[in-house]
Amino acid sequence: MYLRIRTWLQSRGNTLPQEKRLTREAVISLIIHSTFQFGASMSGVFLNLYLWRLTHSVAVNGTYSIIVYILTPIGFAIGGWMIKKKDRMVSYRLGIMLIGLFYLSVIIAQEALVEYYIAFAIFNGLAGAFYWVGYLTLMYDVSTEQNRIRYLAYNMIFFTLASLAGPALAGFIIRLREGLSGYTIVFGIAFCMFLLAALISLKIKASSGHHRVYYLKWTGLIMKKNRDWLKALLGFFGMGLLQGTMLFLPNILLFQVMPREDIVGYLGVLYSSLSIAMGMFISKYAQGSKSRMYLAISTIGYLVGVSLLLGSITLWTVVGFMILYSVFSPLQGNTMTGYYYGLIAKLPLKGELKVESVVVRELFLNVGRVISIFCFITFGSDLEGGMIPWILMIAALTQFTLVWSIKNR
Repeated sequence: MYLRIRTWLQSRGNTLPQEKRLTREAVISLIIHSTFQFGASMSGVFLNLYLWRLTHSVAVNGTYSIIVYILTPIGFAIGGWMIKKKDRMVSYRLGIMLIGLFYLSVIIAQEALVEYYIAFAIFNGLAGAFYWVGYLTLMYDVSTEQNRIRYLAYNMIFFTLASLAGPALAGFIIRLREGLSGYTIVFGIAFCMFLLAALISLKIKASSGHHRVYYLKWTGLIMKKNRDWLKALLGFFGMGLLQGTMLFLPNILLFQVMPREDIVGYLGVLYSSLSIAMGMFISKYAQGSKSRMYLAISTIGYLVGVSLLLGSITLWTVVGFMILYSVFSPLQGNTMTGYYYGLIAKLPLKGELKVESVVVRELFLNVGRVISIFCFITFGSDLEGGMIPWILMIAALTQFTLVWSIKNR
């Protein structure tokens, strides 16, 4: 698989200048993340439905997500310390292994998951944080200012391809089995994929610099000095105000109007296909000089999607909303990430603050997510009520703040 993907990427980049081509480590990082995401998309999408099937409680699902997002910045800070004192791959591999153990624990616990869902949420939040702080740092290291937009676009394409196949296969397996046994099989396959990702990660060597100073406590001072960085962080806070609810609500809404896990999985294929198409468009045509326009377009797309839900929540309105969200979310995410990585290189110490920047970014993003989910639990926990579209509309309107938060490059 590695050779096929690398050959394909090389053939795509043969006409490009050398500095815009992807390195060997960049290609390997894409393969690792795709393998990881295949397992994560199989298990993560249906973990919320598993909790929903066991409890039929939006409050339990929401509380679980809140705990995960509260623990994630803490895990990022600890993982960042590991990266500075050891290496990015230490945190990265530890995260992969812990997430594998998490789903192994879900298999063992089965229905008892509900009794200990707070402990599982803590475990999931920390494990995921170790993985993501390692991977986000690795993404910066294996890309350059010249090829970063292209690398991020390919990252999203392979990420989405894995997200396309995972839910479809998981939904098919769950549909074949009666009761909750299908979920156990899905979590078992996910565990194997995480193990494979950990083995592939051994192909990436440790970075040369070790035992560097961890400057996390000085980031507040840097925010005061660098207003552009602070505005970008506030942009990620705004991004989290929509993301928090969107990371668990859509599949529950779909299951509510069409109570079949395989349909949820197959619709995931449609959404992922649209995201892949957008990713390919971004990789070919995106320009840093139009970043603010991309963010405005994505927000307008969200608002049009949410407006479909204002009449009534049916299968077709939910699907229509998710189609538009799947098209415009990659445009927003790639624009913000590419811009932020560009800012990191301009901070003091010329790139040495990349780990601290990733940690602080996650803090702002997750504070937005927690506020979003808390508001949803407070005002929209009744899925039969009419508040859900209005909560989503307010969250979508906040995305206009992202246009203010960045500058065209």
